Amino acid sequence: MITRHTHKDLVWVDLTSPSLDEVKEVMATYKLDPLVAEELITPSLKPKVDLYKDYIYLILHFPAIYHSHGKNSNQEIDFVVGKNFLLTAHYDTIDPLHKFSKIFEVNAILDKYEFGEHAGFIFFHLIKKMYKSLTHELDYVSDRLKVIENRIFTGNERQMVFELSKVARELLQFKQALSLHDEVLASFELATRKFFGTDFDYYIQAILGAYSRVQSAIESNTDTLDELRSTNDSLLSTKQNETMRVLALVSFLMLPLSLIAGVFGMNTLVTPLVTNQNGFYEVLGLMLLVTISMFAYFKYKKWL
Repeated sequence: MITRHTHKDLVWVDLTSPSLDEVKEVMATYKLDPLVAEELITPSLKPKVDLYKDYIYLILHFPAIYHSHGKNSNQEIDFVVGKNFLLTAHYDTIDPLHKFSKIFEVNAILDKYEFGEHAGFIFFHLIKKMYKSLTHELDYVSDRLKVIENRIFTGNERQMVFELSKVARELLQFKQALSLHDEVLASFELATRKFFGTDFDYYIQAILGAYSRVQSAIESNTDTLDELRSTNDSLLSTKQNETMRVLALVSFLMLPLSLIAGVFGMNTLVTPLVTNQNGFYEVLGLMLLVTISMFAYFKYKKWL
């Protein structure tokens, strides 16, 4: 599907799961290289930047853990940035992209916002919207970690092992999707310097700053996750050790009682106490006395 947005002399063409005919149309309109047109049709595995005479071709991948509309949480966007046009191609509904299209349309109708003199400025606003969306997703991760922290200290250590593992997997997906953005954006900076001139350097630095904030949020959440996991493991281990200690003491308490029961249950001609009329109760009293003595000793040693 092709969606066109115009603002003064600037055009933004958005391709959603483009067909071959749609790619051929934009290829003819904007004189795209056949290799670029071919890559617009199929997803790419890695991000990259290519500088052509009339445009810059850029591929970036963005994680969408909580706002993905498809099975793949790694969303790809292909950008073709020309002097007065911007092409975007993607294979899933991307919420920040959709929201930016609404903002672009409103500003184009009201003519109250100046996007800039070339399409690089549209790319600038769009990519900042993408990174801001990632920041919001990471804020949600941070909120989840706070909930997990509260539950850890309310006796839910065992359940939190699974929750911490889920958050760890999500942060890993963020890291994997964004791992090459710094290198790609550095290459994109060099390409824009040749294509748009040095006046656009400030906006590239702003994009790098937005990416840096996302990376800082990932690192902050990762550090929090590591601390919570360590604390949870310590508490869980302490609780398990406490349970094992109590079971060991109970077993130790039962040992002399079993010995006494075994001795007085021996099939001999004469067994002290057993042959008395109240022998049963005397043996029970002895066992109770031994139990109380050992319990008092354990308390004295602070084993209980």
